[in-house]
Amino acid sequence: MSSSTPAFEPLRITVVDSEACHFCEDAHRALATLAANYPLAVDTVAVRSEAGQALMARHRAPMSPLVLLGGTFFSSGRLPRRKLEKLLKSRYGDAPSTASATRGANNG
Repeated sequence: MSSSTPAFEPLRITVVDSEACHFCEDAHRALATLAANYPLAVDTVAVRSEAGQALMARHRAPMSPLVLLGGTFFSSGRLPRRKLEKLLKSRYGDAPSTASATRGANNG
């Protein structure tokens, strides 16, 4: 096993967004902030793309952004930050920073 192996499996988040969408911009900012402390893998899909339209239809999302966690519906419209933070804390504990802090020393 390599010492550079991440301690946590990243949570795959898919954001289906649209142009000129302030909720979408807000969601991307919030996810970027959370990604500094949690292992997140964020994919963005344009709502006008074939894949974006298929996801919106499949999950019957009334508005953008549609946010999926591990392929499962999480939210549509304004991202519920507290709900997401609570989920991340329950999954990973209190902000296990995946940046340089986890690469350095282990708190064995």
